[in-house]
Amino acid sequence: MANPNKAKAESGIMRWVDDRFPATQMMQDHLTKYYAPKNFNFFYIFGVLALLVLVNQILTGVWLTMSFNPSAEGAFASVEYIMRDVEWGWLIRYMHTTGASAFFVVIYLHMFRGLLYGSYRAPRELVWIFGMTIYLLLMAEAFMGYLLPWGQMSYWGAQVIISLFSAIPGIGPDLAQWVRGDFLISGITLNRFFALHVVALPIVILALVVLHIIALHEVGSNNPDGIDIKQKKDETGKPLDGIAFHPYYTVKDLVGIAIFLFVFSVVVFYFPEGGGYFIERPNFEPANPLKTPDHIAPVWYFTPFYAILRAITFSFFGLDAKFLGVLFMGAAIAVLFVLPWLDRSPVRSMRYKGWMSKVMLLLFCISFVILGVLGVLPSTTGRTILAQVCTAIYFAFFLLMPIYTKLEKTKPVPERVTG
Repeated sequence: MANPNKAKAESGIMRWVDDRFPATQMMQDHLTKYYAPKNFNFFYIFGVLALLVLVNQILTGVWLTMSFNPSAEGAFASVEYIMRDVEWGWLIRYMHTTGASAFFVVIYLHMFRGLLYGSYRAPRELVWIFGMTIYLLLMAEAFMGYLLPWGQMSYWGAQVIISLFSAIPGIGPDLAQWVRGDFLISGITLNRFFALHVVALPIVILALVVLHIIALHEVGSNNPDGIDIKQKKDETGKPLDGIAFHPYYTVKDLVGIAIFLFVFSVVVFYFPEGGGYFIERPNFEPANPLKTPDHIAPVWYFTPFYAILRAITFSFFGLDAKFLGVLFMGAAIAVLFVLPWLDRSPVRSMRYKGWMSKVMLLLFCISFVILGVLGVLPSTTGRTILAQVCTAIYFAFFLLMPIYTKLEKTKPVPERVTG
């Protein structure tokens, strides 16, 4: 039986807090009275999983920072010290390295969900732009963290990527030197990357995550049908096709989180190196500026864009191949930001779009995966040609979107959500 005195005391505490901070109002706006579409499916779990992995990265990162030495002389040795001598250090490091790959897995699936159901369409353009900015900063965060172990692949991977800045006409060499902070990758580079990785970028990412959620809750969540549930409400103003996010979706999310943590734990305890894709084998050797690894490739989540970079082997209008490769690689990310204005279809969801949109999305996904595989492998003539074809498909998906989404015949969209 509930204690009435305890309930009264708790109510009094909440009133005291609410008079000074809108705790109850925030709880209602974002959980108990935030109505989400009742037909969410499997793909809608990846947003909360991204938040979970972000928390994992921050917490494990803080613990790793306590024992890490951000210097060229001590970085590699401090990682070995964490792995061998710090109590549970091996587990914390593997949670962090596995978390980095898990982050991009859930982010890519989260983005795919957006493409599939038109979550970038009006009125959610700002939600999409905040999301893409988070994605861009996550790539920068991952790249800077990649250098910190000061292993062979960390050193030479950073050397290759930073040298790309030198391909920019005029300012390139000076820009590359400014990024490095030295004439070559050195302890200065490591130290500034450490500061950005640990302090600056996480603060900006956290702020953008908050803005992303606020913007989403302002316009409401999309759903697999792409229908605005706010159009149909009952006499109390509650959407007919909506249910309170808490407790219904919070409980459902806990099931997804439990499954994710089980898979995550299996990887951490049994496959922490991911077959050389999460932690590359050359990274078990300390960085040596005089010895180049047999094959230099970035971590798997960068490889689609690295393959696009390598696919450009020709000069055009006086611009050399290296600069064009950098331009195409940058454009492959930049085009994602303008996606809301490229789609001219009268419907949001792929469920009701025509066959051309479905075929193009399928080809886009296949080409992205192929580019990811090619980016890991050494370059050959055949692989370069395949990468060029996949690059053409990648850009065709976006650049031809205003045409095929306008020309195709769409299915009628129901007034209420289905499923």
